[in-house]
Amino acid sequence: MAEYRELANAVRALSMDGVQKANSGHPGAPMGMADMAEALWRGFLHHNPKDPKWPNRDRFVLSNGHASMLIYSLLHLSGYDLPIEELKRFRQCGSKTPGHPEHGWVPGVETTTGPLGQGIANAVGMALAERVLASQFNRPGFPVVDHYTYAFMGDGCMMEGLSHEACSFAGTLGLGKLVVLYDSNGISIDGEIKNWFGDDTRKRFEGYHWQVLEVDGHDGAKLREAIAAAKADTEHPSLIICHTTIGFGSPNKGGKSASHGAPLGDDEIKLTREALGWNYPPFEIPEGIYKEWSAVEQGERLEAEWKGLFGAYAEKYPELAAEFKRRLEGRLPEGFEQKTADFLSQLQSNPQKVATRKASQNALDFFAKMLPEFVGGSADLAPSNLTINKESHEILPGKFDGNYLHWGVREFAMCAGNNGMLLHGGFRPYGGTFLIFSEYARNAIRMSALMEIPALYVFTHDSIGVGEDGPTHQPVEQTSTLRLVPNLDTWRPCDQVETAAAWAQMIARTTGPSDIVCTRQGLEQMPRDLEQVANIARGGYVLKDCAGTPDVILLATGSEVALAFHAAEELAGKGRKVRVVSMPCFEAFDRQDQSYKDSVLPPAVRARVAVEAGSTGLWYKYVGLDGKVVGMDCFGASGPAGELFPKFGFTVENVVKAAEEVLR
Repeated sequence: MAEYRELANAVRALSMDGVQKANSGHPGAPMGMADMAEALWRGFLHHNPKDPKWPNRDRFVLSNGHASMLIYSLLHLSGYDLPIEELKRFRQCGSKTPGHPEHGWVPGVETTTGPLGQGIANAVGMALAERVLASQFNRPGFPVVDHYTYAFMGDGCMMEGLSHEACSFAGTLGLGKLVVLYDSNGISIDGEIKNWFGDDTRKRFEGYHWQVLEVDGHDGAKLREAIAAAKADTEHPSLIICHTTIGFGSPNKGGKSASHGAPLGDDEIKLTREALGWNYPPFEIPEGIYKEWSAVEQGERLEAEWKGLFGAYAEKYPELAAEFKRRLEGRLPEGFEQKTADFLSQLQSNPQKVATRKASQNALDFFAKMLPEFVGGSADLAPSNLTINKESHEILPGKFDGNYLHWGVREFAMCAGNNGMLLHGGFRPYGGTFLIFSEYARNAIRMSALMEIPALYVFTHDSIGVGEDGPTHQPVEQTSTLRLVPNLDTWRPCDQVETAAAWAQMIARTTGPSDIVCTRQGLEQMPRDLEQVANIARGGYVLKDCAGTPDVILLATGSEVALAFHAAEELAGKGRKVRVVSMPCFEAFDRQDQSYKDSVLPPAVRARVAVEAGSTGLWYKYVGLDGKVVGMDCFGASGPAGELFPKFGFTVENVVKAAEEVLR
């Protein structure tokens, strides 16, 4: 135990030194979790610091991401490309040690954490991905997918509602290779949590069908016994409740909220060094301790063994091995672009009036045949979202040889879990709910965008077209607020062709997430030629034009494109030259070069009207201060959709009126 403690003290020292030098951060949690980390990382974690992306590595998630100096210390000590100079630059601009762990920025960090509860939900997604990928690729004698997912979480994660959603789901499915260590220290920013968090955590997780173990979180030997017992139960996820002291070792701030979110101070650090018996200057680690912590030799051996296994697997199952590599690399199958172009051409030549939620399902039927990496799901709305396609097979408790998930009424867990599946690799998950309920999942969507990962979201029932369910279910501001998320593409297609084109762009995108916003009601198909079909990918294009320079431009998305189209016909009958621009994706349009954007929206044509059954504010960047927006800056009402659209001004007559006003 003394040896374990000394090695854990290296983590404590680096953590308190990093926070002190930055004069910012959270020293208490990493100091309290150091023994937990030592037991897991040195005793069980399979990883290779020289190859952080080795496919069969164990995944580790620090859900309580404010304890970031813990993972930075672990990565540095075990041999990752994170030199001591970066720990000295904790929380500084451009450093590899940001305030919270960031995926893609720090080698060895599997996901961005900080918003509490999301890390554990990501871990559930990773553990689920491991089980599903194993069911698809493993063969007798060839367990090419066979690893564990470990997560640390704290009291704050336990309090967040997301942890209830995700952990309930994990227990129901029986994700037995998920092991969570809970840092139960009884302290949060406001002080002792007993006054606002009185849950019986053991009973709660036993109710979720988890194996629950309890241990002294500062006893290295007992921690090892508990982790071994957790790994032995492959039928249930395991929670190890680790009773710890926040700020362990600090004589005056240990066990107190004072160590939670502020540096200990030079005097207290000196006393802590003495109490721990750590007789080394700041940021100095003895070579002997580095040697004990290094995971390089073991990691290279483990990866070499796996590569040998995979080589034999590739000889016996060459097609499976090639598909495994393609999916892990995120490459689209050969012929994807040409097959997609043919599909779009076929749709355009066979017009149908169809709700875009149904058009979305039809597109999924097509794309799922080419993409076995699709894993779909819905938050208890599959019959309404139409997210189940012809290739879908259910994933059920203890049965992972499928590709469709019933998430239950858990929008947040669905989206955060899908992020975890995507980060694991091998999948392109998508999840569906009503647009109004995207609010429940918004922070997971934001995290997809922040991490620059290509998550896919299906949002249906996109406007007052929801009808009789009334204003509680009728989205008004949601499409606009999605458009405000940096690096998120939001598509609102107007017919089956734009819907399929949107799906093609969403699938092809690799640098960030995308969502598609679909109608409940049927929409007529717009006439267009193949050049216009190709231009849908640009996010905005000329759908209907006139001879010469237009007098007025009508812009619209979704169900309102037809209104703009027919208003243009009426205006043309009055001698006006009118252009109709369909704008299914603001973000894709904004990425186009200026010459293309000017060709669609000539700067000289200042008479412009936008039409969309939603908030008006964002449209003014396209219509300008001289233009008008036919939209909604109020809530909807309960009533049939056919009555609500005229009630709120969405008629051809009103669009014509707005156009005539901007032409005066």
